[in-house]
Amino acid sequence: MAKTKIPTKTLTELNRQLNCELTAAHAYLALSVWCCNRNLKGFASFFSKQAGEEREHAEKFMKHVHDRGVAPELGAVTAPKQNFKSLLEVVEQAQAMEQANTRGINAVYEAAVAAGDYPAQVLMHWFIKEQVEEEAWAAELVDRVKTAACAGSLLDLDRHVEKLLGADQED
Repeated sequence: MAKTKIPTKTLTELNRQLNCELTAAHAYLALSVWCCNRNLKGFASFFSKQAGEEREHAEKFMKHVHDRGVAPELGAVTAPKQNFKSLLEVVEQAQAMEQANTRGINAVYEAAVAAGDYPAQVLMHWFIKEQVEEEAWAAELVDRVKTAACAGSLLDLDRHVEKLLGADQED
C-alpha cells in the first residue's frame, strides 16, 4: 500500500475526533442504560442506536486514515456521566454532546483547510452535514421532553421517540 502523507495537524485532529466519536458511543450507551433502568424502553433503544451510529462515525475516520496509509491512534475512552435527575437532564446531555461534537468536526475541517488537505476536507463535508441533522434531532428531543407535561405524555413520547426523530432512517 502506497503511503500518503497526511499533514500533521490534520492527522492529529482526525485522531482526536475518531476518539471523540468512540467516547460519544460510550456516553450514548450510558444514556441508554439510564433510560432502560427507568423502563423508558423507547429512549433506551433510541440512545443505543445513537451509540451504534457514533461507532460507525469512528470507523469512517479510521478507514480514511488507513486508506491514506497511516495507522489511526486509539486513545482511552473515559467513563461517561451516568447519574441524571430526570429524562430532561438526559436529553440535555445528548444535546450538549452533539454540540461538542460539532465543534470537534469543525476543528478537523479547519485543520484540513489550513493544511490544504483536500481528501480530509471532502470527508469532513459529510460530517458537517451529518452534524446539522444531529443537532436538529437533539434540539427537537429537548423540546419534546420539555413539553411532555404529564406522565402519560412522557410515556407516549417514549413509545414514539424513534419514529418522531427518524432514528430508523439510513444515512
